Amino acid sequence: MAYQTFRQEYLQVPPVTRAYTTACVLTTAAVQLELITPFQLYFNPELIFKHFQIWRLITNYLFFGPVGFNFLFNMIFLYRYCRMLEEGSFRGRTADFVFMFLFGGLLMTLFGLFVNLVFLGQAFTIMLVYVWSRRNPYVRMNFFGLLIFQAPFLPWVLMGFSLLLGNSIIVDLLGIAVGHIYFFLEDVFPNQPGGGRLLRTPSVLKAIFDTQEEDPNYNPLPEERPGGFAWGEGQRLGG
Repeated sequence: MAYQTFRQEYLQVPPVTRAYTTACVLTTAAVQLELITPFQLYFNPELIFKHFQIWRLITNYLFFGPVGFNFLFNMIFLYRYCRMLEEGSFRGRTADFVFMFLFGGLLMTLFGLFVNLVFLGQAFTIMLVYVWSRRNPYVRMNFFGLLIFQAPFLPWVLMGFSLLLGNSIIVDLLGIAVGHIYFFLEDVFPNQPGGGRLLRTPSVLKAIFDTQEEDPNYNPLPEERPGGFAWGEGQRLGG
């Protein structure tokens, strides 16, 4: 019975969010079971381009460290904001969401060539949070019950939290930068005088991902509760 309930809930998660979070969890489990090591996963341009270990371009986005507070914190934010983007502004536009993943991952990888980062998954999570926060500017957030602010400040609050924990903020800054570039090109520049849409989802992605009809009985996560936990809970202003 519990298995059937879990399976039903799991299959209700939208496909891109389900695939990415599952890959992250399975990668971490494989490391915990010592089936693989982080040294086989991390981002290393020399190993990628000289020794053709191409898988590192993907696996460095799948490992968030050993199971612990940092891993759970990242998984919660990754799952919540990735799912809310897919169910919100990307509802019925799976190909566009996949294209955002590819664009953000490519840009982050290019930036990664110039900064000393070996895993980019946390930066990718911040990118998703940034895009969601800019598309939901009137949502009021409650962070650990200590801070109340509007959604666009969330990435910066998370960066401050990382700083308090003694972590490098380069990861957060990279995620914010890539998220801002995508948001500007997709949401801001096309609406400017003389602007236009520079990001266009390739037709091959649309043919692959946008062929299924939308389920009329599908219930997305309520966006008026964007955090779902004390450190990310929120509500719409005036609501």
